[in-house]
Amino acid sequence: MKKASFIAVATAATFIATAATAATLDDVKAKGFIQCGVTTGLAGFAAPNNEGKWEGFDVDFCRAMSAAIFGDPDKVKYTPTTAKERFTALQSAEIDVLARNTTWTFSRDVNLGFEFVGVNYYDGQGFMVKKALGVKSALELSGARVCVQSGTTTELNLADYFTANGMKYDSVVFDTADEVREAYLKDTCDVYTTDQSGLYAQRSVIADPEAHIVLPEVISKEPLGPLVRHGDNQWGDIARWTLNAMIEAEELNVSSANVDDLKANTKNPGIQRMLGTSGDLGQQLGLSNDWAYNIIKNVGNYGESFARNLGEGTALNIARGLNAQWNKGGILYAPPLR
Repeated sequence: MKKASFIAVATAATFIATAATAATLDDVKAKGFIQCGVTTGLAGFAAPNNEGKWEGFDVDFCRAMSAAIFGDPDKVKYTPTTAKERFTALQSAEIDVLARNTTWTFSRDVNLGFEFVGVNYYDGQGFMVKKALGVKSALELSGARVCVQSGTTTELNLADYFTANGMKYDSVVFDTADEVREAYLKDTCDVYTTDQSGLYAQRSVIADPEAHIVLPEVISKEPLGPLVRHGDNQWGDIARWTLNAMIEAEELNVSSANVDDLKANTKNPGIQRMLGTSGDLGQQLGLSNDWAYNIIKNVGNYGESFARNLGEGTALNIARGLNAQWNKGGILYAPPLR
């Protein structure tokens, strides 16, 4: 009797767990789109263009997930969120995934009940000042008024850095990055601090970007990446391997330009598995076997997305740096698709 009861409970638990893990993918398929949380607007990462269409590095991740699931990169609706709003939106299931230059930390991963699916941009906090201020180092900023965005890791890093170096400062806090930038330009503060990628993004939309410099100090580790809710392993896997497929595709030199030729002609077993001409990786995710092909064909690999939105030749002009592939001087690395 006890054995029968145990088996019944175990079977019920397995059924509940299976239902839970399938919930988000089923919901997304039923409504026909992914609801993706993004920033309220950050050049290069996520912002509407002149036609009102969202574009950017984080937007490309949302589009890649859509391509993996639907074979169409445009089955996405975007929810702009402030730093304060973003976690509530994900917890409440207002959004299905958050792709919003968010730092992976212990408390966010464990205490808030989120699952970071990987790092799509290795960053660090820095400082921007006007050249006219005559400052060359962050160690010269004692007594400065510092503009900072609320609800971010930036506030704590700022306090830690100034305390550790025996300096004083006054923080001037705003809810959105645009508010911080405008306050900085109006001399409400002397210094703008956020992740360095954000500083380059904000400087790119200032009328005279050359009048502003990003100081050399990087005062924190800011591994940025997409995240989903805990408890839905299948959905987490789809998000994780969407990112990994883009990274791996760049390493294997598979791009939107050559993916059709490689799908038809490659003899490389790793590329064959990725593009779905052998193996069953897509089926293991609950997707079609050409899921990664659809990502690369419609959105491109990691390097294509970086170059299009952030890289040299764009307004941000950010070098790959740490975000180069592991075999090209960076630390970008994806587990093998096998």
